[in-house]
Formats: sequence, C-alpha cells, structure tokens
Amino acid sequence: MVAKTFAGLEKVLADELTALGAESISVERRAVSFWGDQETLYKANFLLRTALRVLKPVAEFDVSKKEQLYNYAKKVPWTDYLALGKTFAIDSTVQSETFVNTMYASLKVKDAIADHFREATGKRPSVNTSDPDIRINVHLMDNHCILSLDSSGESLHKRGYRLGQGDAPLNEVLAAGMILLSGWHGEKDFLDPMCGSGTLLIEAAMIAKGIAPGLYRKSFGFERWPDFNENLFADIYNREYENDFNGKIVGSDISVKNVSIAKANIKNAGLSKLIEVTVLDIRKLDPPFENGIIITNPPYGERIKPNSIEDLYTEIGNVFKRKFAGYEAWVLSGSVDGLKSIGLKPSRKIELFNGAIPCSFRCYNLFQGPRKKLLIKKRIN
Repeated sequence: MVAKTFAGLEKVLADELTALGAESISVERRAVSFWGDQETLYKANFLLRTALRVLKPVAEFDVSKKEQLYNYAKKVPWTDYLALGKTFAIDSTVQSETFVNTMYASLKVKDAIADHFREATGKRPSVNTSDPDIRINVHLMDNHCILSLDSSGESLHKRGYRLGQGDAPLNEVLAAGMILLSGWHGEKDFLDPMCGSGTLLIEAAMIAKGIAPGLYRKSFGFERWPDFNENLFADIYNREYENDFNGKIVGSDISVKNVSIAKANIKNAGLSKLIEVTVLDIRKLDPPFENGIIITNPPYGERIKPNSIEDLYTEIGNVFKRKFAGYEAWVLSGSVDGLKSIGLKPSRKIELFNGAIPCSFRCYNLFQGPRKKLLIKKRIN
C-alpha cells in the first residue's frame, strides 16, 4: 500500500505508520509505501494525521507505447473490485514523455475498465466524477505505471470539523505535520497568536487528546468496496484512543471574522472546553502561560504588500524577544524577507510547501536577553 503526503512530511508519516503497526515501510517522494492487512488499511485511513490518501495497488507494469496502457489495464480483474451498478472515477498523475496528456491516460484506463466489464458481463459501469463508488488512481512515472484503488475517497485532510475558513486556510494535514515535526504531543501549553480559522489549534487539541483524525468524517472510500468488513471497521472506530490532557491551548487573531470562524470550527469539533480563542493584535500579546510552545502561520500572501510583510514580521520578532523568554516558537512562512525581518537566529529550518508555495518552517529558542558567549581561556603551559 501507499500513503500519499506533502513534501517534507514523509518521515513523520513513516513514524505514524510504524506506530500503527505497518510493516516494510519505505519513504518515497511525497509518499510512504508499506505492507499491511485489511485492518491496517482501515486504521491508516482512520488514524493517520499526515496522510492525504491511502492507495492499494492492484497492477504494476511498464509501458513503452500508448496502446500498452489500455491493453495492460484491461487485463486487471476489475469485476473483483467494482460491482455492476456501481460507479467509478479515474485520478491520474502523469510525468512521462510518452503520455504528456494526463486526460489521455485517464481516458485509456477508463475505456479499459468499461471494455473489461462489457466482455465479462455484457454491461458497462458508469462514470461519476463527483461522487464515485470506487476511485481509481493512475500513477505514470516515465514508462512505469501503477494502478491503485483509492481507499480514502475524499482527501484525508477533509477531517469533517471545518464549517468555515478564512482567506488563506491552512491544510489540516500540513497543520498536523507541522505540530508533529516540532515534537509536540501535549507536553507543554500551546499558543497560536495568528490562528486564522483555528486549524493549528484544533489539530493540536486532537494530538494532545489522542482524538482520531477520522472521527469526524462521514465516510471513507473503502466502505463502498465489495469486500468491506463492517464489523472490523466498527471495532477500529469504537476503540479507546483518547487520553488525558490538562494543558492549555490558546489562540488569537487580529481579525474578528477569523476568530468567529475559528470558534465555530472548534465548537463543531467538540473542543470548546479545551481551546481558548480571542481577538487580539499580536503586538499586544502577553504570554498566557510560562514556557510553552508557539506554532503559527503568519500571513505572507499577495494580499499584503512587501513593506507591510517586513513590518509585521519585525513586530513578531520584537514580541517574541521582549515577552516570550523560555518559549519555543515555530513559524511557517513563504516570505523570505519576512523571516529575515524576525531578527532571530533559527535553531532548525525545515522546507515545506503550503499548497504550491515553498515555505520554511523555522524553530526559534527564545532566551532572556542576548545569549552568553562562551569564554575560552588560553591554556598556559
């Protein structure tokens, strides 16, 4: 099987799969391959925080000519995976000189599946691109093709708790990945002073409490498969995952609208008692607790002028330096000039992507005043 993720989160995803009990784990580019049984597949969809999709390969072959894709795809026993009367859709990822058109690859596989059914049963299944019963993934890299069943259905970042979002919402999988990359699992109090619609706050609360990320979803793709084991999934769903967390999770934002949206999302997730959110300009922010962790995603989009970005980040750095000694602060940003304006030396830098935007995720260990220089005495012989 293969779990897809964002660039930079592969190692975190591999660690999650190890904790899940998966075997033969191998880190790839924006993905992690692994072995497991049906229970592993269900648990991967229900419990993984940094996976976008979980794919189950059903065929793998090399193609040097366009017609070979149709011929090989037609040989797959599709009637084992898709029942008559059910619908399907094709998602394709293509990086190949032979197949320069992604739509062409999707069309050839669609025709192969339809013709396989017509020859086997006399009937063809229907295509439904908006809400298919079975979603099939075509991955064509150079001349190597893998056909997989998408066990997730909708992307796993769609947790199900979000009622609204701000102008630049943070993807839930990226938010969870940021928190896990920081090493935080609830050991310290948590602060996001530019919380937007509250994604980092909610994902932090779910991590701290051990709440399964799939808990709020209405369905998964594997529930429509012919071999779906309802009793097994019910057992996985109803297991006890939650644990105690007595710390604080606090967020704020200068936008009244964003805070209103965040509160609605937090309430929908059932986390209002755990998360505190207020309207506040970061320049007026005071520490809500001692020695906590800050993880935040400040603005860096086109809606803010470059000079304003630099001024904002300068203010962020000043607030960190003046008020938050003893904290650990993590900042994700796609603004190079903005990050320079913080005026602090990061202890760690991790390259990530927020959508198509290259970003740097930086850790700042905040000390009281300037760090003391080590004095090295000359050795006297």
